[in-house]
Amino acid sequence: MSARLSVRLARLLNMVPFFLANPGMSAAEAADELGVSTSTLMADLNQLWMCGLPGYGPGDLIDLSFSEESIEVTFSAGIDRPLRLTSTEATALLVALRTLTAMPGMVDPSAAQRAIAKIEDAAGTAAANVPSSSDGGDDASGVENEAAAAVRSASRNQHALDLTYYSASRDAVSERVVDPIRTVLIDDHSYLQAWCRRAEGVRLFRFDRIDRAVELDEPSRPPEGVPQDDSFDIFNDDPTLPQARLRIAPGYAWVMDYYPMTQVGADADGSLTVTMRFATLAWMTRLTLGFGEGVTVLGPPELQRSVENRARSALAAYADLE
Repeated sequence: MSARLSVRLARLLNMVPFFLANPGMSAAEAADELGVSTSTLMADLNQLWMCGLPGYGPGDLIDLSFSEESIEVTFSAGIDRPLRLTSTEATALLVALRTLTAMPGMVDPSAAQRAIAKIEDAAGTAAANVPSSSDGGDDASGVENEAAAAVRSASRNQHALDLTYYSASRDAVSERVVDPIRTVLIDDHSYLQAWCRRAEGVRLFRFDRIDRAVELDEPSRPPEGVPQDDSFDIFNDDPTLPQARLRIAPGYAWVMDYYPMTQVGADADGSLTVTMRFATLAWMTRLTLGFGEGVTVLGPPELQRSVENRARSALAAYADLE
């Protein structure tokens, strides 16, 4: 609770100089710039109306003229400038911005680079030792790859997208038309959350697996009632796909952090029993064999046979070499 209040206090203190610099801005535009919902913005403005100097009478309180169409500050009560960043705050902000520029699709890299330059100039020596990001989908010059730029543009313009996408779980490349909902960051990877018209459901598309993206000249229209909050899984448990049952050996539990596995049991020796959906037998066979003795297939029988046959073929190939 206290953390949320601190965030709101900082936002309130910066809103007055923001609206002084941008008089007449609509509530929708301001909410988008400040990264909050329109309802949150209007609640903040109503709160500001009751803030000001001691005395709390006419001429003491912040005075605002606001509606959905226009917002203006008529009396600032002395809050004319944004809060100054401390060296710690400037460093944290720089690290966050540089991290975001390394995540394709999360921000406009050229805008982020301009913001970084301004913060570095204002922070001076405080920002001198902040490391820069060298990995990711966008380089340090602020050049964004075409697919990420198309996805961001379609999301901003609320247009549909034509994607060419590699699905790791199905080990296949497919083309599909999607209706963007938003961009999210999960476990150091950026995703497009969108309604997939082919699958008729909400899906997450990892940016580094989008081979091609074309913004279409038609509106994005996710069906009404589609969840747009955080109540979704990275991997959708499609009941139409076959399910593998695996035993994960002690010391290999890290595998569960990288694949959509569900733990269903545990043994005294530390091994785990998990289930995992898969699309093709060949892909699941390669995956399990790649872990060697770390993963044992318990079912279904066709997967056990496929793994056994592939292992025998590999051993025979080694025997021929000898």
